[in-house]
Amino acid sequence: MGMDTLKITVIGAGIGGLAVARALALRGADVMVLEQAPEIAEVGAGLQISPNGFAVLRALGLGDALRVRGVQARAVSLRDYRRGEVLRLDLGALENDDYYFIHRADLIDILAQGARAAGVKVRLLQKVSQVSPGTRPQVQLANGASLGSDLVIGADGLHSKVREALNGTTAPFFTRQVAWRATIPNLTGRGPEARVHMGPMRHVVSYPLRDSTLLNIVAVQEKAAWAAESWTQKDDPMALRAAFADFGPEVRAMLDAVQDVHLWGLFRHPVAPVWQGGNMVILGDAAHPTLPFMAQGASMALEDGWILCDELNRAPDVSEALARYQTRREARVRRVVEAANRNAWKYHLSFPPLRWAAHGALRAGGAIAPTRMMRQFDWLYGHDVTQAPA
Repeated sequence: MGMDTLKITVIGAGIGGLAVARALALRGADVMVLEQAPEIAEVGAGLQISPNGFAVLRALGLGDALRVRGVQARAVSLRDYRRGEVLRLDLGALENDDYYFIHRADLIDILAQGARAAGVKVRLLQKVSQVSPGTRPQVQLANGASLGSDLVIGADGLHSKVREALNGTTAPFFTRQVAWRATIPNLTGRGPEARVHMGPMRHVVSYPLRDSTLLNIVAVQEKAAWAAESWTQKDDPMALRAAFADFGPEVRAMLDAVQDVHLWGLFRHPVAPVWQGGNMVILGDAAHPTLPFMAQGASMALEDGWILCDELNRAPDVSEALARYQTRREARVRRVVEAANRNAWKYHLSFPPLRWAAHGALRAGGAIAPTRMMRQFDWLYGHDVTQAPA
């Protein structure tokens, strides 16, 4: 199958959509990205690109751009909400230490420039209302237009039209957790590390962005009250401060500096049973939404895009390529999703003796065998899909 004969429509100009678009265009495909927003922008705050995700950006020729605009992470510090550091993980001990913090908008900009430079056509204000599988799948737009192509890629997130066409609809499960996100000036000169302050039924993650001039904050609380699954829902900073008022002075000082904050509910979605069919395929959050507790959403979307392109480049036809893509990806992403689900309770231990025992075990492990503590992530960070065999 010649890649240069394929006309491909990608729905969604997010991380996964723009990455797969550049990968395919570099191999000769005719690629168009449809984005419903009036501009390619991202309202989110920070995210983490671990070495497995960076490997894809490097292979796409975008590694240097990320190095310039990101902050290279040097450590992860797990901290009791009142008593200070419990465990420090040295990211320099990783075999590949290309681990970065970057503002989501900066990553989107890098990917958008990369896609356009490769010849990808990006069409804005294109809201998709329906997709129809087939030999030549059709994309119906809200303005009444219909577009046909050889392949439709759904990189359209949690509310994916392509996922719905392939799987029907499923109701997500509210985890009884809500998350606030914000950025503040890095007035304390915080270095290149992520700090996780762990408290009863709550935790706060913070790390620097943009030449360490900003701090990204994500604060999670177990809470029965429902919050919308939206990145754009604003909240009162006083509600955030009240939820973490018993945390130590470092966290309280950060939250006192918050002026603008967004709140969203954390929902658990099943991994889609069907990722492909009728010359349509899904990737990233459309296929396997994950909770944020492994910081792997962006990196999994990047890996998906690379493997999908690799299979389309090597398989004799589109149908076989799509089937092999799901086979190569499904077990790995399920493992990541399950690991993220497990991490939530580890951060939120509320029974004091259990929390003290768990933190004591972490301290001991970090003191006795710090390298072993890092090696537990080899399966995740050490996996390079750009080098891995089929």
